[in-house]
Order: sequence, then C-alpha cells, then structure tokens
Amino acid sequence: MTLAAFAALLADPTRAAICTALLDGRAWTAGELARHARVAPSTASEHLSRLIAGGLLAEERQGRHRYVRLATPAVATLIEDLTAFAESGPATAPRNLGEATRLSAEARARTCYDHLAGRLGVAVSDALLARGLVTEEGGLAVTGLGRDWLAAQAIELPPRAGRRGGRPVVRSCLDWTERRNHLGGALGAALCRAALDRAWVERIGSGRALRVTPDGSRVLRELLGVELP
Repeated sequence: MTLAAFAALLADPTRAAICTALLDGRAWTAGELARHARVAPSTASEHLSRLIAGGLLAEERQGRHRYVRLATPAVATLIEDLTAFAESGPATAPRNLGEATRLSAEARARTCYDHLAGRLGVAVSDALLARGLVTEEGGLAVTGLGRDWLAAQAIELPPRAGRRGGRPVVRSCLDWTERRNHLGGALGAALCRAALDRAWVERIGSGRALRVTPDGSRVLRELLGVELP
C-alpha cells in the first residue's frame, strides 16, 4: 500500500471517528460503531471493510455478531500520535454539554488503547521516572529497581516484550490533552490492566474515560506518591 492510499483511509471523517473510538482498547460491534459515528449500519460496514483490508482493524466473529478492534498496538500508537498532532492547533469549543463533560473526564484519566493517559497517565509516568523505576538514560527502559517493584506488585510483563518481533517494554506516547509524554509499551499496558483488574480505576460509560476509585487513590499515593485532585 502506498503512503497516499494509507493516508486516504484516515482522511474520511467516519473512518477517523471509528479508529479513535477503538482507542479504548476494546472490540466494538459494527452497530455500535455506526451509532458512534452517526451513520447508517450499511455505511459503517463499508468503511469497516476498507479499514480491515488496509490492515488498520482486525475482525472477530462470534455467532451473528461482527466485532472489530485496532489490529495491533502499533496501529493504536499511530492513531494516538496523529490525534495528538491534529489536536496541537487551536482548541475547538465543545459542541454541547455532553461533549464538554466527556472531554473533561478524558483529560483527567482515560485509556490510550491499552495504557493510562490524561493527567493520571502523565502523573504515573512522572512518578515511575522520579523513583528510578524507569530511566531515560540511553533510551527509555525499566530499571532493575523497577523490575523488582513490578514483581513486588505481582505485575508481569509479557515474556516476548522487548524481543525482536515483540512489543517494546516501554515507550513514550505524546498525550494529546496534557501535551506531555506518558508511558506506553508493555509496561504501560501491564499497569493499566492491573489498575482495571484491581479496581484502582473504573470505566465511565462506554468510552475511554476512567475514574480513579477511593482504593485507587490510596494505592497510587502509597505505591508511587501520586496525588490526584
């Protein structure tokens, strides 16, 4: 596929809306995406077929239902980076109260595909760096102290992380609301998975926004010194 053909996949507003919706890391049905993009189911299906053929989305079928998700973490990184670049210009005013509420919640805490973003994600990243659990010397990496800390919290990294063909152990990801980096990669995914599984954070509705629970506030303060308003 040429660069022009690839760019054309994301140039359509409906396809762009579908891809950004899938940044929540979950699989959506075609009907859900049609409602989100405010198009007819047949129109959404046509766009989904193009995105699947272009390698941006992967399809799963369960009975009569068709689910789609972003094809790989690399695709999620690309979409998030493009979003950050697009949002770097003058801010656009929310169209209504519902959109303003959603944007405010996402700015506080959200998922960026499968890792933490927003003020929460940046605060956790800052804490990991400040405590020497992650280092920027010679490129981002988890330190020995960091691996001991992960083991103490029973947070495991995938066995192939960092190996050829595997996912980077840790990488920086530009946060489009904070204009600063948060941490992604296998480490970011493992931390987000632990936060959700252990109810440190919980999803708000069906979107990307997260809410830090009272237990989560306590754990983040005790483990990383993170204080969130």
